[in-house]
Amino acid sequence: MKIFKVIHKGQSRIKIDFPYNQHFTAIIKQIKDARWSQQLNAWHIPDDKSSFYRLKTLFPEVRFEGEQDTLIPNIVQTVSEEATYQTLVQNSMPFSSIDKTKIYVEVIGRKIIVKMPKNEIDIKFILSMRYSRWEKTQCFWCIPHYPGNLEMIKNYFGERLYHLKVHEEIETPIPNTSNKITFHKNEVLVYKTTTKRLKVIFGYIPELSNVLKTIPYHVWDVKNKWWTIPYTQQYLEELKRHIARLNLVLRYEEQNPNTEKINRVNPYELPNYRYCPEEYQLKLTELRYSSNTIKLYTGLFEEFINYYPTFDIKAIDETMIIKFLRYLVTERKISTTYQNQSINAIKFYYEKVLGGQRKFYFIDRPKKEKTLPPVFSTEEVRTILKATENLKHKAILMTIYSAGLRISEAINLKIKDIDSERMQIRIEQAKGKRDRYTLLAEKTLELLRQYFKVYRPQTWLFEGLKLGEQYSTRSIQNIFHASLQKAGITKDVTVHTLRHSFATHLLENGTDLRYIQSLLGHSSSKTTELYTHITTKGFDQIKSPVDQLDF
Repeated sequence: MKIFKVIHKGQSRIKIDFPYNQHFTAIIKQIKDARWSQQLNAWHIPDDKSSFYRLKTLFPEVRFEGEQDTLIPNIVQTVSEEATYQTLVQNSMPFSSIDKTKIYVEVIGRKIIVKMPKNEIDIKFILSMRYSRWEKTQCFWCIPHYPGNLEMIKNYFGERLYHLKVHEEIETPIPNTSNKITFHKNEVLVYKTTTKRLKVIFGYIPELSNVLKTIPYHVWDVKNKWWTIPYTQQYLEELKRHIARLNLVLRYEEQNPNTEKINRVNPYELPNYRYCPEEYQLKLTELRYSSNTIKLYTGLFEEFINYYPTFDIKAIDETMIIKFLRYLVTERKISTTYQNQSINAIKFYYEKVLGGQRKFYFIDRPKKEKTLPPVFSTEEVRTILKATENLKHKAILMTIYSAGLRISEAINLKIKDIDSERMQIRIEQAKGKRDRYTLLAEKTLELLRQYFKVYRPQTWLFEGLKLGEQYSTRSIQNIFHASLQKAGITKDVTVHTLRHSFATHLLENGTDLRYIQSLLGHSSSKTTELYTHITTKGFDQIKSPVDQLDF
């Protein structure tokens, strides 16, 4: 993103040039008098200090076209500097307790604070430094701590400088808590949240900011002034390497799981527990919702109606619905996914079952934080399968991995779905009511034939202890975790990780994304593109086009 000073319709404006981005556009609209110009083919804002400072707060790395990197203005403070800044300017150097005839200088993060007697010549010097400003409430000058600014101040005041202090420590609040911690300005605080994101908090370090921008799904939190990135072990190790390269000190902490979370009510705890109305379940079945969705919606709707145990369900109004949704967030502390599912379950009853008009409940639906799923290496998959000694168990896990199956798809496989002539597996009515074909690996076919000779299933490919009964989801989860334990793998993974690993390994072997999308049964290519962010294989062989140019 670059900015230019322009004259537009007789007014001095700041033109903002960036590739089309809906997220950036929404943020720019927060600036007062921000406008879109078809003539300029760009957004533009007033050419004044308040608008410019606001833009810098929203986009810390923005710069004027042609401006040298060492002179890039960056007025925004990180959350750590802001907290320290407010505390220190009020407590460390109170104006009432100092000698007003002398000059005091303190450096707090990216700010240089100068308190000095009023002198027209000195004021002109201060104003000659870019983006310096007078703080009326605290009665001091505030100057950006750009390279060379502190040296200029020291050289200018010389022996007149009575007090100089550089604060080495920064205080910052711990994310999602009311507590605060103090860390050194050369330290980087990396905080792993329970939502599988890493919050990265540090001072003004452009090199580290540039590194974070290369990580998929990175987010600059404008309000809190910290970066967040998806948590994977690979990204954490990469971040550690860059922090060490920049001679910084890493402080790594993990958020403790919320032990005060309120559990959902159940029939055994609540007297006169109200069960989901029969017409609700019948409507779900009529509209051909999957058994998993019916079970999910039923449980969510029961939680809702038992929040108002004495009210007629049909009489519950919009205000009461909103109150319940806020209860889920503030007291139950549920995830964003759970909240969205609850909204859908409630809307289904009033809009589909009762046939009411479609409504919008005036509570913001949360945006799910983008995370990257963990994956196994090919060696880890080999170790897991080798550790699985039982023939049926090994056949189940190998089929899931080699064909990229969901666990529900594996238990719904029938013998007739295995096509050994075309080396394909037919998946019927999977997620989204879609049929598809996926791979039947030669080694998987060989193992399935051995399994078939021993266990002789009748209908379902994988049957339980009783012939003719489907294998259960819980049993597959149990054998998977038992194999993990035998293999000595301690990653936080599920059976679904085998499906993610299947897609990632195909991509690393050069398979086109369109084929992977078809094998996985994704309706949108954007879902499949997730795996391009997980793998880094082959990046070292990619060369920039500029390397092919002759100068």
